[in-house]
Amino acid sequence: MKLIVGLGNPGQKYERNRHNVGFMAVDKIAEEFGFAPFRNRFKGLVSEGRIGTERALILKPQTYMNESGQSVGEAARFLKIDEADVIVLYDEIDLTPGKLKAKVGGGNAGHNGLRSISAHLGNDYVRIRIGVGHPGRKDLVAGYVLHDFAKAEYDWLDPLLDAIARAGEPMAKGDLAKFTAEVARRLGQDEEPAEKPKAAKPPKAPKPRRAGPHPAGERRAKAQNAIAENLRKWMEKRGGNNED
Repeated sequence: MKLIVGLGNPGQKYERNRHNVGFMAVDKIAEEFGFAPFRNRFKGLVSEGRIGTERALILKPQTYMNESGQSVGEAARFLKIDEADVIVLYDEIDLTPGKLKAKVGGGNAGHNGLRSISAHLGNDYVRIRIGVGHPGRKDLVAGYVLHDFAKAEYDWLDPLLDAIARAGEPMAKGDLAKFTAEVARRLGQDEEPAEKPKAAKPPKAPKPRRAGPHPAGERRAKAQNAIAENLRKWMEKRGGNNED
């Protein structure tokens, strides 16, 4: 069984906030695959259903973002769901609006919802990062994510949420490469190429050895020849002086 978690804050006040894009995404998934109506359980709202051949429970924690781990941890422990079968969808300010990335594990990048989940569950769960953009300054982040999406942003947001829902089967199966590729295809985006390993530099060819004597031997021979030549000139000069 998969536990699919959307992160956000409860209540109408926060419903259309950028911070609630995780809630919006799992609502679309539940709608796409005909899940049961949401009900209260595990300090959150849950809905059960199937995504292809996978049984899944969708969870929207109602503990507020900073305590999301209380709800996620309780559900995972009660249902005996492995950490690797937990999928969390959430807002990512370090991604361009409309971009999506998926990975297993990693750092929390200052996201309080992830920090809480990692504290209650562990770190090796699946993360679906939904780009909402950055306000440009660190001190503006809190107000930015706790503000509603602008009307113009729905031009990219609605198609992205639809694409995530329709690509739900590979996501539920854990095939993250296929999931992200299908989302990109549905949005008409180019897939980001995998980072290629750097080619190893060929070893440097050894310098050819010089023919003949070693340079140090040549220097010694030249020095000895110079001394002998200077001595010869001195002897000739001294002999010339004696003749005068």
